[in-house]
Amino acid sequence: MESKVWDTLIEIQHLLEASFEQAGIEVSEPGMYRFNQPGWVNRVWSGNKFRRAHIDVVDARLTKGLWMMHCCIFPHTHNSAPIYGFDVIAGKNKITGCFHDYSKTNDANHPMMQWFADEVAKLEWRKERELPEWATNIFSKSMVAAGNVSDEEELQQIADLARTTISHYLSTVEESDHTIADNTFEQNYYAQNQKCNPHTPRVMVSLGLSEEDVKVFIQECLFPEIR
Repeated sequence: MESKVWDTLIEIQHLLEASFEQAGIEVSEPGMYRFNQPGWVNRVWSGNKFRRAHIDVVDARLTKGLWMMHCCIFPHTHNSAPIYGFDVIAGKNKITGCFHDYSKTNDANHPMMQWFADEVAKLEWRKERELPEWATNIFSKSMVAAGNVSDEEELQQIADLARTTISHYLSTVEESDHTIADNTFEQNYYAQNQKCNPHTPRVMVSLGLSEEDVKVFIQECLFPEIR
């Protein structure tokens, strides 16, 4: 299954996993074992730098000709840093959708978000797109949204951006530790709006996952709220 697209994205997956291994400790969340199945992997880390880092990979290359990854990092609730999000789905020859953002918790002008805006402004092919309400509620104006990426140069730019942003995020996130009392509300607001995305369950079911599993997963494990 030679594929430059898949190979590049799996390299990004391994980079993210290695970064979380270095920055935190892998944890076993209640109920998550149900969602580690053949072709479906979920891993979660926690540490001094972040409250929760999660990677979700569905490898349906053999069955559906598709590969999907979701990655999200929530800062600690006493940290005003943004939430890191990276989502991608790809066929053998092109990325059909890639979304990347630093999304605000309670500080829309956080220095990390300013840095992200400057970094993604360098991408000439990045296009503004009209977003639904649930998305405009939580994503920054600098969110990267790419589709139909088959050009090798653009693919490399996405890979380089992922390397640059994960390094930046993990190296700077602690700088705003203990700058606020609590942003549980804002982190839950992000999770609640993400759960309104109608594409997530449709895509996951189309990859061959059980509809019931997907429903429970999205509500309880993909974007769990702080109780």
